[in-house]
Amino acid sequence: MTTLRNVLMINAISSGLTGLILVIAPGFVANLFATYFTQPFVLVGMFLVAFAILVFAAALQNPLRESMISLILVLDSSWVIASLVVIILQLLNISALGYGFIAGVAAWVLLMVYFQFNGLRQISSSERK
Repeated sequence: MTTLRNVLMINAISSGLTGLILVIAPGFVANLFATYFTQPFVLVGMFLVAFAILVFAAALQNPLRESMISLILVLDSSWVIASLVVIILQLLNISALGYGFIAGVAAWVLLMVYFQFNGLRQISSSERK
């Protein structure tokens, strides 16, 4: 059974690893996106590492705090919406592979939103009983 705490840990680990890759190897990632700009990848990577720390800290709280989970849901949902805007409007001068990576990450984050939202609903409904 997937618990909210486990989903948060998976979110923290996947966000942290992605962030570290972007910070450590921005040139490699920029090459996949067919661009020479590396700074945006470093900045997004730094955000993801900070986000991962927030999510990890939230997962360790006992009991889990609904306000923290709600914040994570807002941030994750914003990521998905921003990704869709970038993809639909083709806002960046990048490769199709780059857009594919953006779509893949957005799909993963949407999956995290789904499980986190369901987990938050279960917590909320069990507290009302």
